[in-house]
Amino acid sequence: MESRSMRWRCAIVAVAALCSAVQAQDWPSKPVTVVVAAATGGPIDVFALIMADRMSANLGQRVLVENAGGSGGIVGGKRVAKAKPDGYTLLLGTIATHANPQLLADKPPYDPVDDFAPIALIAEIPLVLVARKNLPANTFEEFAAYAKKNQAGMTFGSAGVGSASHLGCVMLQRAMGVTIRHLPYRGTAPAMQDLIAGRLDFLCEIAVTAVPNIEAGSVKALANLSEQRSAVLPDLPTAGEKGLPAVQAYTWTALFSPKRTPAPIVAKLQAATVMAMNGPGLREQLDSLAATLVAPERRSSEYLGRFVRSEFDKWGEAIRTGGALPK
Repeated sequence: MESRSMRWRCAIVAVAALCSAVQAQDWPSKPVTVVVAAATGGPIDVFALIMADRMSANLGQRVLVENAGGSGGIVGGKRVAKAKPDGYTLLLGTIATHANPQLLADKPPYDPVDDFAPIALIAEIPLVLVARKNLPANTFEEFAAYAKKNQAGMTFGSAGVGSASHLGCVMLQRAMGVTIRHLPYRGTAPAMQDLIAGRLDFLCEIAVTAVPNIEAGSVKALANLSEQRSAVLPDLPTAGEKGLPAVQAYTWTALFSPKRTPAPIVAKLQAATVMAMNGPGLREQLDSLAATLVAPERRSSEYLGRFVRSEFDKWGEAIRTGGALPK
C-alpha cells in the first residue's frame, strides 16, 4: 500500500514537471507586466522603462511597466506577491519592497524572502549624505561632530517611511550613535526642495537625484554611504573611509516573480534579463541614473535568493536597533 502511494506521488510530481515544461514552451504568449513600487517619473521608474524596452526585444513580447507606489513600496510588493505565478506579473524590487515589510512587524503583508521567486539582481545605486548648504559642517568629520552636539534640534527628511533614503539615514545614525528627528515626505522631490530651502538639515539621498543639486551648489555632499566610491562622484569619500565601515547604504534593483512560478519560466526571464544587461549602450544609459550593473557572477537566480536574505537581515537589524519601528 505504501509502495503504491509512493508511486502515485512520484507520478503527480512527474506530471506537474511536464506541465511546467509545456507551459514554459508557450511562454510568453502575451505582454509581461513589471510592477514598479514607486511613482511615475522617478529614477526607479526610469530604470524600469529602460530594462522593459530591452527585455521586450529579447522575449518577443511587450514588457509593460505598471506603477504601484504607496506605503514605501509595500503596495507594489504585495501586488506581485499575491499575483498568479505564471510569469506575466513581475516586480522590480528594491530595498523598499524587501526591507519595508519589517516595519509592519505585527502583521507583515508578505514575506520578502519566501513569497517571491528570485530572477536576477541587476544594478546597485549608492546613497549620498547631503546637507543644507548653510549647515556649519563641510566634511563628514565635521558633520559627525556637529550632529553629536546638536542632535536634539536637527531633522532629516526622506522619501517616506521605509524608503531607501529613510533606512539609509537610520543606518547612518546608528553607526554615529545619534538620534535625529525624521520627517517623512511623499517622495524625493519635496524632501529635496525643503533641504535646499534650509528647512531640513540633511538627507541620505539616492545618487541620481542628489548629483544635480550637488553640482548646482544647492546642497553639500558630505559622504558616499555605499561600500565603494561612485563613478559619478569620484572625489566624494565613503563613510567607511571616514571610520564607519558598518555604513553600507545603497539601493538595488532586481527582478522577482511570485513564488511557485515554474522554474523553466524563471530561467527564461533570467536569461532575457542578463541578455538585456549585456546589450550595447546600457551601461551608458545607467550612468545617468548613477546605477552600476552588478558583476556577471552576481546575476543568477540563486545568487539573488542569497542576496535578498542577507539584505533582509542587514536592514532588519538597522530597523530594529535604529528606532525605525513604529511606536
